[in-house]
Amino acid sequence: MKGRQGRKPRIVVKIIRDNGMSNSGVWKVAYADFVTAMMAFFLLMWLLSSTTESDLRKIAEYFNTPLSVALSGGKTDGQSATIIEGNDTDLTRKSGHVAGADLASAEKELQRREMERLEQLKKTLEKLIESNPAMSKFRKQLLIDITVYGLRIQIVDEKNRPMFDVGSAELQPYAIEILNEIGKTLNAVPNRISLSGHTDATPYQGSERNYNNWDLSIDRANASRQALVAGGMEDTKVLRVLGLASAIPLDKHDPFDPINRRISIIVMNREAAESASREGR
Repeated sequence: MKGRQGRKPRIVVKIIRDNGMSNSGVWKVAYADFVTAMMAFFLLMWLLSSTTESDLRKIAEYFNTPLSVALSGGKTDGQSATIIEGNDTDLTRKSGHVAGADLASAEKELQRREMERLEQLKKTLEKLIESNPAMSKFRKQLLIDITVYGLRIQIVDEKNRPMFDVGSAELQPYAIEILNEIGKTLNAVPNRISLSGHTDATPYQGSERNYNNWDLSIDRANASRQALVAGGMEDTKVLRVLGLASAIPLDKHDPFDPINRRISIIVMNREAAESASREGR
């Protein structure tokens, strides 16, 4: 009994774990892993959707036979050492020469279709001139041709049959009728138009101060625009109206020839319209 009383008491320490406290941050780690996995998944989906079919085949081939790629020095079936041919890091971009060829081909197709539209419009106008009594009488004064800028329609003066009174921007009744008929037809194509007025080299004789052939030609071009619109042409088709006086004669050998007095309507092709738009900026 005495011996037991001389022993030191035994102290037992028990550590009680609080499972609720220790697991409180576990869900956060799991959620972060989930978000990371989803980001990786959506990135993979985006890459697959934006990669061309040929590139996908090369990637598949790489993962199917990675050892053969390594043993052959990084090439498979004669392809380049990279997974995607051309060392191109942008999976959405096609090979330069392929994209360039496609663009050139598309441009040629657009030009071909536009030329077909203009040729068809030319035939339509020629038929209209022949079938319309009001226009057939003046067929010699109507010149239609295809130029590098598009379809050109010119209404020219004859010696005894002018479109305008001398020194005036007021259209003769027959010229109004012709322009009205042409205006209806121009809506058949989406192309924009350019209008220009021309005079001969005879100086303007008038009482208005500083008014000259430049002023007269622009006024005549604008009067023609109004007649086209009155005939049914959409006003928004007009891209520009010019007055060129006698600067560009139709008959270069005789600048006083009445044929130089004319209205020129150009149904512009896309290239000419884009050039005119840039010049106007």
